[in-house]
Amino acid sequence: MNSIRQVPTRVKSRRTEANLGAEREHFDKQQLSSISKAITSAETPVKEKHVRRIILGTYREKGAYTFWSYALGFPLASSSILSWKFCSVLHKVLRDGHRNVLQDCMRHHSSLVEIGKLWSNLHDKYGQLVALYTKLLCTKMEFHAKHSEILPNLEASDELLERTAGTDVNNVFQLTVEVFDYLDTELRLAETVIRQLNTSIAISTLTSGQCRLAPLIQVIQDCSHLYHFTVKLLFKLHACLPADTLQGHRERFHDQFHSLKTFFNRARDMIYFKRLIQIPKLPDSPPNFLHAASLAKHVKPVVVIPDEDYPEQPDDDDDEPEPLIEVSDVSTPSIQAQPQQLDIFDQTFGPPSGGFDDRDLQIENMKRDLELLRAELERVKSEAQRYITQLKSQINSLEAELEEQRAQKQHAFVENEQLRMELEATRRRNAEHESTQVVFIEAEQRAHATEQRYNKLKEKHTELVSSHAELLRRSADTVKMLSATQQTQDEVERTKQQLAFEVDRIKQEADMKLEEQKFEMEKLKRELDEKMAEMMRIKGTLQSSEMTSEQMSSSMTALQAEKERLMRSVSEREAELSSLKQTATLQQSSLQQERERSSREMVELQGKLQEKSSQEEQLKQRLLEEQFALLQGTASEAENIIQDAVAKLDDPLHIRCTSSPDYLVSRAEATLGSVDKVKKGHADYLSNMGDAGGLLRALTQFSHLAADTIINGSATAHMAPTDHADRLTENCRGCATESLQFFKDLKTKTTLQRADPAAIRVIVQKILNLGQELRPKGMDVRQDELGDLVDKEMAATSAAIEEAVRRIDEMMNQARKDTSGVKLEVNERILNSCTDLMKAIRLLVIASTDLQKEIAEGGRGAASLKEFYARNSRWTEGLISAAKAVGWGATEMVVSADKVVLHTGKYEELIVCSHEIAASTAQLVAASKVKAGRGSTRLSALQQASRHVNEMAANVVGSTRTGQEHLEEKETMDFSGMSLIKLRKEEMESQVKVLELESQLGNERLRLGELRKKHYDVVGVPSEPVSERNGETSSMAYPANMSPKPSKPVLFKKPALAQKPNLLPKSMFK
Repeated sequence: MNSIRQVPTRVKSRRTEANLGAEREHFDKQQLSSISKAITSAETPVKEKHVRRIILGTYREKGAYTFWSYALGFPLASSSILSWKFCSVLHKVLRDGHRNVLQDCMRHHSSLVEIGKLWSNLHDKYGQLVALYTKLLCTKMEFHAKHSEILPNLEASDELLERTAGTDVNNVFQLTVEVFDYLDTELRLAETVIRQLNTSIAISTLTSGQCRLAPLIQVIQDCSHLYHFTVKLLFKLHACLPADTLQGHRERFHDQFHSLKTFFNRARDMIYFKRLIQIPKLPDSPPNFLHAASLAKHVKPVVVIPDEDYPEQPDDDDDEPEPLIEVSDVSTPSIQAQPQQLDIFDQTFGPPSGGFDDRDLQIENMKRDLELLRAELERVKSEAQRYITQLKSQINSLEAELEEQRAQKQHAFVENEQLRMELEATRRRNAEHESTQVVFIEAEQRAHATEQRYNKLKEKHTELVSSHAELLRRSADTVKMLSATQQTQDEVERTKQQLAFEVDRIKQEADMKLEEQKFEMEKLKRELDEKMAEMMRIKGTLQSSEMTSEQMSSSMTALQAEKERLMRSVSEREAELSSLKQTATLQQSSLQQERERSSREMVELQGKLQEKSSQEEQLKQRLLEEQFALLQGTASEAENIIQDAVAKLDDPLHIRCTSSPDYLVSRAEATLGSVDKVKKGHADYLSNMGDAGGLLRALTQFSHLAADTIINGSATAHMAPTDHADRLTENCRGCATESLQFFKDLKTKTTLQRADPAAIRVIVQKILNLGQELRPKGMDVRQDELGDLVDKEMAATSAAIEEAVRRIDEMMNQARKDTSGVKLEVNERILNSCTDLMKAIRLLVIASTDLQKEIAEGGRGAASLKEFYARNSRWTEGLISAAKAVGWGATEMVVSADKVVLHTGKYEELIVCSHEIAASTAQLVAASKVKAGRGSTRLSALQQASRHVNEMAANVVGSTRTGQEHLEEKETMDFSGMSLIKLRKEEMESQVKVLELESQLGNERLRLGELRKKHYDVVGVPSEPVSERNGETSSMAYPANMSPKPSKPVLFKKPALAQKPNLLPKSMFK
């Protein structure tokens, strides 16, 4: 029953959840619409109504999760304008949004950094602004995350700033630096925006300009608070630290102050900002931090946003704005619909007990009322804060007006005092002028004398100007004469500058004197005019009244004193004029002396220049001779090298030396390349005989390579057919002859021009062709098929080994059925050792395949694997031969083991097969590691696998011999019943058998030796053993009855498909 009564409550809770879900969906839809309309790629400013909805959304959800969930979906990396408007919206959300917005934004700090780095690397005007804006936002978030007491809108009281700074001077110092950095990022963004507006067509009345200017409103708000913080913190630092320590802080503040003041003034003049924001005025000069009393004069700048509702035209696609906070009217339909639902459930399940529905309704109503009250409280707080801000701004403006009125009052008082003083002075001058009525005659005479002096000075000035022009012309002639040498130009320039400086100084002094005279004349003229005016006034006065005799006498006395004063001034002017004449005479004499000294120095410098030119010519000639001497020495040394190589052709000790055609081909190709270098070096030397370095290096390389080609050509001829050997030897001698002739031509200057290495190139090309003809030819495989054949043979070898292991297992099972006792033990031991050997060979083949892949990948470059194998055909054919030999040896071992187990074969056959397999695997190892690097890890693995194969082969031989000893029964030799004659007869028969066996052994050894010689001939190696390694020859010959034992296995050609694989002699691996 309890569960039945609780059903209506559960249904109501589900409906409440449905209503909440619908509200959440409506909220998400509204936020998405506002965000998508605020952040667009159109070059227009962001509309305030969209940003306001986004900010209200942050207060509803207590954070910016929804904003970031939608904002991350914008293609910020593809549109710089989109990124710019995103940064503007984010700045507003940080400033005016919920305080938890900062935590949500810090989670996306790295995304902002990446966006800034992206746009900083692109040449886009908005991209540069985006890079600076993202840096500003990151700095803002880091600052407020570190100092959480200061809100992102920077509205903090002085007490809160004091608490944040603390009492530790280090913390205050660090906080000041952080505020400096914060303000720097703000100013850098503002300066860049204004600079772009100045350099582009955009203005503040167009949407393109307003799109850039709109975010500066937030920047202005931040800068006003940061400026106040900086002033407060710097005064606090100056109270704790010496002034010298904070010199850098003061300089940085002064720079920021002037930048901020310029920014505010320019923004204040823009039409766009006048209706949106009231920008404060900063003082004319920065605060004086060295005087603590200046803090009282500091006024905090307050930015005011006018509280005006500008009508906004709704967009066509705007949704009807709905309140984000649910009011009681919205919930009324759900409340009215509730009794109906309760009646239905009452009819079905009976009335609910306990009155749960009434309490739930009351709780819901109280929650809604609480939300409404909270919203109302927030609104009241915001309005109160706005009123407070407006009142503060009005107070500041009124105080500013009061100060301005006071300053105007003080200025008016000062002007009044100045006017009164001027009035008194005018009265005094009028009184003085009344006593100077007769002075105008003397003043006129004085003006005439002054005019005469001025004319004289003017003539002197004309003479000085003409002499200065003459000096300038002479100086220009001197510069032209000295322009031939660059080394003396600096000294002449210094002399010219000194002369010009002296002339300018004289001219300046003369000009100053003339200006003084002009000033005196003008002054006298003005006095004369004044006296004339005074005289006219005095005449009018004299006509009305007569002067007494005492007044006349006193005026005459004053006029006499004035006359004496004027006479003294005239004498002083004349004395000054005479001193000026003497100074001009002295300067002219010094200029004449300086001119004579310059001419002497010019003659000396020209002589030095001619001397240095002759020395330079001598050094050039000496350099040419030394370069030619070096060329002669190098040519002589190259002749010795070639002659030594030719001498070895007839040396008896050299007859037994041999070389391979491949090495001869490589040497001949290198020689052809050096011939081209010699030809280029010769041409360069003829064009510039002062540098023979390129020709000397080319000759040295060519002489050694040519000698190497001659020696290896002769060594290759020793093992070539007669016709090829004769032609090869003849071409080697011809190469030496042409080389010596070329070197002889280089040693004399007459034949140096016609020296040409073309004949040498022709003969070396013939040697190269002969070497290619002597190369062993493949028998049945084309080069383009070698790459595929290597993989096929390695795969066939692996398959043969696996087949051998399978057959050995079958033989093991069969032996266990058919035999027992000692025979079973012997057979198991032999077959187990064979199985271990096959497994070791399989590991060796795998290691060899890995090493071959490493070699091919490292050496093929841009070519394919087939091209790499075709280019290294001999090495590839050696790999194929070795792999085929390993597979054949494994098959033969299985056959021999089968015969031994069935007692139809010989144990020696199994031992020989073991040796053959060891030799074949050694050949595979040698062929694989020819081109491997020394430090290759796969080469080390291959060598380890080879040693393991040798150990397993030794185990097979050991187990075979041990089994043979166990199974063969030795007859007991009992000669006790034989007579002396019988013993002698048996002894003779035994000696006959021994001799027969020795004769058979010798014949078999001869046969083995002939078979191996034929083996070498078939695979392309001469009967006389050759040890090839980089073209080195060997003169050691083996006896005819002994098998050769080369130090390293030789790589062979792949045998014919119908033949038995060519195997190396096992003796070389023992």
